[in-house]
Amino acid sequence: MRCRVLVPLLLLLLLFFPCLALSELSAARCRLGGRRALAYRGEADIVIGGIVPVHLTAVYSELAYRTKPRLVRCETFFVEAYQYVLTMVFAIEEINHNIRLLPNTTLGFEIFDSCYEDMKAVECVLRLLSGSKDMAPNYNCHSGPQTAVIIGDILSSATMQVARILGLYRFPQISYGSSLPILSDKLQFPSFLRTAPNSDYQSIGLAQMIAHFGWNWIGIIASNHDFGLSGSLKLIDQLAKRGVCVDFFEMLPMQNLGNRIPQIIARIKKSSAKAIVFYLIKSQVVPLMEALYRVNLTGRVWVAVVSWIVSPVFAKKELWETLHGTIGFSVHRGEIPGLSAFLSSIHPSKYPQDIFIQSFWENVFGCKWPSNVTDTTSESNYGMKALICTGKEVLDGLDFNMYDIQNFRVVYNVYNAVYAVAHGLHHLFSCQTEGPFTHGKCVGIHMLRPWKLLHHIRSVLFTNSAGETMFFDENGDLPAVYDILNWQLLPDGTSRYMKVGMFDSTLPDEQSISINDSAIVWGGGYTQTPASVCSDLCPPGHRKAHLQGQPPCCFDCIPCPMGEISSLGDAAECVKCPDYLWPNGNQDKCIPKHVEFLSYEEPMGAALASISASFSVVTLVIFYIFTKYRDTPLVKANNRGLSYLLLMSLTLCFLCSLIFIGKPRRVTCLLRQVVFGIVFTVCVATVLAKTITVIVVFNATKPGSKLRMWVGPRTPYCIILFCSFIQTIICITWLSTSPPFVDFNMESEAGIITIECNEGSFTMFCCLLGYLGVLSSISFLVAFLARKLPDSFNEAKFITFSMLMFLSVWLLFIPTYLSSKGKYMVAEETFAILSSSSGLLGCIFFPKCYIILLRPERNSKKYLMRKTSS
Repeated sequence: MRCRVLVPLLLLLLLFFPCLALSELSAARCRLGGRRALAYRGEADIVIGGIVPVHLTAVYSELAYRTKPRLVRCETFFVEAYQYVLTMVFAIEEINHNIRLLPNTTLGFEIFDSCYEDMKAVECVLRLLSGSKDMAPNYNCHSGPQTAVIIGDILSSATMQVARILGLYRFPQISYGSSLPILSDKLQFPSFLRTAPNSDYQSIGLAQMIAHFGWNWIGIIASNHDFGLSGSLKLIDQLAKRGVCVDFFEMLPMQNLGNRIPQIIARIKKSSAKAIVFYLIKSQVVPLMEALYRVNLTGRVWVAVVSWIVSPVFAKKELWETLHGTIGFSVHRGEIPGLSAFLSSIHPSKYPQDIFIQSFWENVFGCKWPSNVTDTTSESNYGMKALICTGKEVLDGLDFNMYDIQNFRVVYNVYNAVYAVAHGLHHLFSCQTEGPFTHGKCVGIHMLRPWKLLHHIRSVLFTNSAGETMFFDENGDLPAVYDILNWQLLPDGTSRYMKVGMFDSTLPDEQSISINDSAIVWGGGYTQTPASVCSDLCPPGHRKAHLQGQPPCCFDCIPCPMGEISSLGDAAECVKCPDYLWPNGNQDKCIPKHVEFLSYEEPMGAALASISASFSVVTLVIFYIFTKYRDTPLVKANNRGLSYLLLMSLTLCFLCSLIFIGKPRRVTCLLRQVVFGIVFTVCVATVLAKTITVIVVFNATKPGSKLRMWVGPRTPYCIILFCSFIQTIICITWLSTSPPFVDFNMESEAGIITIECNEGSFTMFCCLLGYLGVLSSISFLVAFLARKLPDSFNEAKFITFSMLMFLSVWLLFIPTYLSSKGKYMVAEETFAILSSSSGLLGCIFFPKCYIILLRPERNSKKYLMRKTSS
């Protein structure tokens, strides 16, 4: 009855408390047996389990897979992975000799070969957990010290399978090579940690490196499994954020590479991209590089990822020319004092319990141990006897490509993983009260539980032998640090990896990547960084114009519009210069605009000023002549008072044009149109007064004429004052409502700031000119009507011609003025002033001066009276 009750209870414990079942249940059902593992348990208190792919697999099947499962055999020895095993052993021995770390506690190890196979890795972890040749899940069959943690695997797909199993028990697992981002998900993999960086950071770093070199047109070849797919897609996303386009994205399968490689090579040849990212694993890179070597494909830069930048493909000397210039990310290299000497000192006689050392020896020295020589292996393909291993071979003389004892990259991750476990154990055994489970009690070796150790490993913080600080974040990841390596073929025929940069995720984005460009050697005949772009960069002064139906990186370059610049190359948009600046000839920078006004220094201004001064002098000379000959009949007959006034007004008209020349100022802007308007009004009004006076005088002589009362000196002056008063009122109104002001006109002409006088109110300016036009028209009409009066006293003909010229000049001025810009408007108005003034002066006074000076016989009362009688 008691047994019937206990059996269901035991099943419930197995289902709901697997951790308890694993660690507490008896080993009665376990059947111990031999296994393919390197193990040292001896006097160990705690055992560290390891999963390392020391061999590569060969897959066999006697029948179709539907009828019989495939058989996996570990055949090809992997020298690099064997270094991981030795590093784990070295670290454990180093810790055991450290009196400060885990004192009085001895670590052991049990390392299984996963052969780069997921199912072998699962088999390894089940054997590590159960301690049985025939796996017994949920049972601990170890007769000696228990396994506290598992370090491995390197392959992400295998690591995921192992992590799902270990996560059920919260059994700590530290991977030294798995980089898939999904492994940071603590819901799926609660007990997983790693010393290898999350590959998301590799994608970020690769994108930054590609952008650093100015490449915006690349190709990507990715492995068709979790590592290649997730990493390449993340890379594409990061590249898009930096404006980099992907010309092609090809997938390379895990098997049957021979059918796919020719298609990929054809795609590379067709592409204009010079930089090609190989997001592949080592086993895929070798056949692809061999195929590229056979077709002699050069002129490309191969961008490598962590998985293959340090791989056996670089040991093949025939591929060095193809690989020359390869650049990519590598696992960060760290210093491990003493490891080089340890790796050089291993020997089969020194470690007889090492089940891998004989295979290693045969592989690196190309010999066979006598115990492994059979009839089929005793002779080579050429009929020569196989070389026999003697044990006297020396590791120091090996080519570093075969057995690199200095390139501590993945082994550095292994080393840190072992020390993370040691520090976690030390923290656990130090009677620390923190944590959710201790309750103030010390945890001894015999009370060690994996889930307790997991908590302390997650919280470790220590400085390793290289002086670098190690800690895990909330996702169980170390900070991502990568070295940027450049594979260089040297002139002497040797080759090397050259560290040319570094990526550190702990630094800000703009500082996270650093590259020494001068240390990089490019392949393909390039002496400087090759350009991998769809379209050449637009030079300064141009902008990109997207081509319809093409990726954003493919574009045409068009010049910036007028008034805009692009100071840097490859500008997406041009920038408009500030109002006071203007693009230079190349439109790559803004320069101060040329300041322009009608100045005395330039030819046009100097010419107008000279004409103004010259005519002013001529007018004064005529005034002098009239005053000298003021008592002559000709001067008397033409109302010398009004003539004097007209001459003085014309002098002022010529001089007022000087106000329009020179740099505009507030005073000159206020005065020039007002002075011009009033002075010209006085001139025209004087001409009108002279004409009206002639009409009044000759009509007043008629019997009974009412015009006699208007005969006298006051009438013309009243006309002049009245006409001038109206123009003065217009000017005062203008100045009081919307006066002219100095204006910096930046729109009238491209690249020029025109300093000009803004009229303030264009309406008032039109009123000023309109009134002057009306007054001139009246003068012309009156003079035209009086043209047939006796010549001796009549100036009407000359006034008619002068007014006709005056009106013609200003009628032509208006449309020309409105269509002009800048200083040419001022020049045209100045020219109109000078032309109309000279027309008045020439038509009215030049004939009189001719008679006074050259024909004095006509300037007599007798001649005038005779001419009147005739």
